[in-house]
Formats: sequence, structure tokens, C-alpha cells
Amino acid sequence: MVSELFVSAPGKAILHGEHAVVHGKVALAVSLNLRTYLRLETSTTGKVCINLPNIDTFFCWDVSELKKRLDPELLRTLREFADVTNGNLDTSNMATLSFLYLYLSLFRSGELPSLTVSVWSELPTGAGLGSSAAYSVCLAAALLSASGAIPTPLKEWDHTGRWCQEDLELINSWAFQGETIIHGNPSGVDNAVGTWGGMLRFLAGKIIPLNRVPLLRILLTNTKVPRSTKVLVARVKDKINKFPSIMTPVLDSVDAISCTCEKVLSEMTCEPITGEHYNILEELIDINQHHLNVMGVGHPTLDTLCQVTRTRGLHSKLTGAGGGGCGITLLRPETDYSVVQSTVQDLRDCGFDCWETSIGGPGVQQHSPLSIKEESLEILRRY
Repeated sequence: MVSELFVSAPGKAILHGEHAVVHGKVALAVSLNLRTYLRLETSTTGKVCINLPNIDTFFCWDVSELKKRLDPELLRTLREFADVTNGNLDTSNMATLSFLYLYLSLFRSGELPSLTVSVWSELPTGAGLGSSAAYSVCLAAALLSASGAIPTPLKEWDHTGRWCQEDLELINSWAFQGETIIHGNPSGVDNAVGTWGGMLRFLAGKIIPLNRVPLLRILLTNTKVPRSTKVLVARVKDKINKFPSIMTPVLDSVDAISCTCEKVLSEMTCEPITGEHYNILEELIDINQHHLNVMGVGHPTLDTLCQVTRTRGLHSKLTGAGGGGCGITLLRPETDYSVVQSTVQDLRDCGFDCWETSIGGPGVQQHSPLSIKEESLEILRRY
């Protein structure tokens, strides 16, 4: 077993198709170049530890005590062991339970190793950006590698490595198990984006990774307004039931937007990228945002985001469930640095968090320490 292992996975944004998936329409999910980083260190302490500084969580257990939990009702006994009851389902407890479940499941056939897992994320938690899925993907990849279920893809002379398709499918399946513990009934989109990266098409429960997508610059803005996906989905369903002749064409149009966007992005990978490609993407963003307001999932803060960026000649839309949460703003290649900085400052003056990043980057990766940003490496090795 390796003595030290570094893994990362990206967050996700919905480019087009929010809420359309519930009604059999196409949605496009893309990876964010904001990543979750994991460090796994083996030891001889007889303990297994989990550090999650983003949510101020640290637990350490004796391996001998954990081994007693290996029975057919693993999840039930782990809930009791970790004191996670139905009335105590906060983020820290769910993340801890997910870790314990994957750890015990993946080392079930052999000795339970002493190890310390530290996870730190560039992604805000609870913002609809797939932070829990990135966490689950990192856990699955690291623990599968440490258990010997998949080989290390990192060659001696490489700084980053990617697993083969078969190994990625195994990582994704175990990451989905982790997501199920955290969320109950996930769609599978978030962990698939974290595993494969790039862009995925989601239709009627079927997830199809797209082979090639361009790397697009964006501003990612968190309005910090909490939202309930369950409530927002119910709101859309209610509107459709109340005004089917009005809302069905809206959903059909959102579906067409997703398909058109997919076509344009595909063109951008096989022919020279032109200003017209960006013109079309900007128009699709504007149309989709108007549709989302019609569907009832907009919010005054999201309107503010769109207005602020529009004054700078930029185009924005919500990403995810809506009702607050996050939005994305497309940046053209020629967008001047001063424009970006001024826009970021304007959005922060509104009380929002804002980052420049990109979409369409790689999925889960193994790293050498040299390929991890110094800030992230320092945090991971602090614990």
C-alpha cells in the first residue's frame, strides 16, 4: 500500500437544462475547475482518522473498534457507532458516515489499515456545485487505490495521472454509494461529472460523457441565498400542472437550448473557434435565464447578478436549482482583465462571493505533491 496518496475531483455546474431533467428533457452538466483535494496517509497507529477542515470536522477511531462493524447491516451499525440518528443528519455527520461506509466496504476482505484522510475543497459547501460528490469521488478513488482494487495511474515521471475507463466506472459506482448515504436519492450526475470531468448529457436517467469539450472561462458567483431543491422542483411541477399548454413549450425550448449548446460546443472542438460561437452561447444563456424565471426558479439576487454583469457586456444565468444559489457568467477569450476584475468587485459589493474559473476541465486525478497548489498542499499536510 502507498504511504501517501493525493487525489482531486472537480465540482459541477449545470450549463443548461435545470429542472428539465425531471420532465424527460436534456440537461448539460459541466465540470468546474474548482477542485476538492484529498490526502491519504497510511500509518501504524492502529487508528483511522478523517479531517474535513471546510466543515470543521475531525474524527479518529481505533481500527479494532471499527472492525466489529463489519456485518450485513453495516450502515445501520455505523449510524449507531458514529451517533448519526435521524435527528442528527447535518453535513459533518453525513460526510463522516459516508467515509466510514466506503472505508469498511472497500477493505472488507482484508486487514483494516491505519490511515489518516484529509480533504480540503475550493468549492463552497451547500451551494449546489457538487461539493459532496467531489468529496465522494475523491474518497472512492483514494480508498480503491489504497486497497489495491485499482492500480495507481501515476507514473514515476508524471505529476498527474488519470485512471482507465474501467477503473473510472468503478470509482463512479462507489462514489454514487457515498452520495446515496449523503443525499438519499441522488441523480448520479454530480458524481459522474466529478469522475469523468468535461461535459455530460443527462436525459431520462441516462448519463453520457461527451468526448471533447472546449475549456471555457467563467465567473462563478454564489449569491449566498439558501434554497431548497425539493421546494423548487415542486414549484416547477405545480406550474406545469396549472398551465400545461404554456409550460410544456417552455420546457421544449429549454431542451432545444441544451441541444443547440451541445452542438456549438462540439463545433468548437473540431474547427477554429470564432466570435460567432461565443455570440450564440451568450444568446442561449440569456434565453435560458428568461425561461428559468418563467418557470418560477429565479430570485432577485440572480436578477441583480445578471444586471451587474450586463452593464459590463457579459451574460449570466443561474446554475442548479435556482431560487438563489449560484450563477455563471461566460467570459470571452478577449475579455480584458480589468473588466473581469471590475465585475468581480461589483458582485462582491452586492454581498456575493465570486471567483474566476473555467468549465470543461478533467475529472478525478491522482497527483504528485508537485502538481498541487502550495496553499492546498499546506492545508492537507497540516492535519
